[in-house]
Amino acid sequence: MIRPAPNIDAVPASTPFVGPEQLMRESGRSELVRLGANESAFGPSPKAVAAMSAELERLSWYGDPESYDLREALAAKHGCRTEELVVGAGIDDVMGLAVRAFVEPGATAITTRGSYPTFDYHVRGHSGHLAVVPYRDDGTVDLDALAEAAHRERAKIVYLANPDNPSGTFATRGEVERFAAALPDDALLFLDEAYADFVDEGELPPPGISDAVVRTRTFSKAYGMAGARIGYAIASQSNVQTFGKIRLQYGVNRNAQVGALASLADETFRERVVRETADAREDYYAIASELGMGHIRSRTNFVCIDAGSAQRANRIVKELLARGVWIRKPGAPPLDRYVRVSAGTPPMRRAFADALREIVASEAAA
Repeated sequence: MIRPAPNIDAVPASTPFVGPEQLMRESGRSELVRLGANESAFGPSPKAVAAMSAELERLSWYGDPESYDLREALAAKHGCRTEELVVGAGIDDVMGLAVRAFVEPGATAITTRGSYPTFDYHVRGHSGHLAVVPYRDDGTVDLDALAEAAHRERAKIVYLANPDNPSGTFATRGEVERFAAALPDDALLFLDEAYADFVDEGELPPPGISDAVVRTRTFSKAYGMAGARIGYAIASQSNVQTFGKIRLQYGVNRNAQVGALASLADETFRERVVRETADAREDYYAIASELGMGHIRSRTNFVCIDAGSAQRANRIVKELLARGVWIRKPGAPPLDRYVRVSAGTPPMRRAFADALREIVASEAAA
């Protein structure tokens, strides 16, 4: 019998994300109110749609393996050089490059337990050792504990999502700068800024290139291009060259490059999505308060609502799905008592609120 390499054979089978398509197949539904993946319910920029549509007949061509035009536009946006940017098939792709490049088999990577699971997936898949620290009870990332663990475990890479997924919390500019300075000199900080578009740029760490930090952004959230799979990293030229040794040269599809470039030219659209998302968060805070449920104030395009216990949170997710509303919940304590709902359009938010009211009323009547 042909077996995979022992290090891969030892990794337990897992499915980091069960998609709505699978849930529809299992339930026999033809559609769901899709509020579980933190996608944009507001679509991509019309300029991006027009640009991608105009280029469809050229799908027989590969994209530019250097993503040069896009990197040039991103360099202007971030005040860096094109040599300090690498484009990939979403942040997940760049994350895999960073783990492959800096975590040798058996070396340690540090993350917060229950934070974005794709990082864990990459570390285990590339034979690294994963060490975790818990969230604080209020759902914030314990930066001091992460830094201490990085020293104790001699970590080669430390993962921080800011704003955080799945809590939605945010570490300030000063907190992140102090955290980065507290890490071991030989540890890489992988700073996942997937939700940075929902935060004022002045609240984020200032532009600055260092071998010790890789910062990543995506077109999946505010720009509404999750299905196109395109994101990028801002990193030192040395780190970008390292990624160039192992990245899939034609891994970014041509139409995604076209759409991303057009999206950057439509700042008015992005600003509207940010405003709509803020309105959605306020609606979710309101329904949570109406139903006597706590919540975590979010700096992302989703909100965590406190169900009181992991058991009740699981039940609410299941009952919502039975009513055609798909959301997710964090899997690890202390956040496992929350349900997480993505920002939706007003009709989607009403559908969620009505379904949640029904569930809470049925609990009260039982």
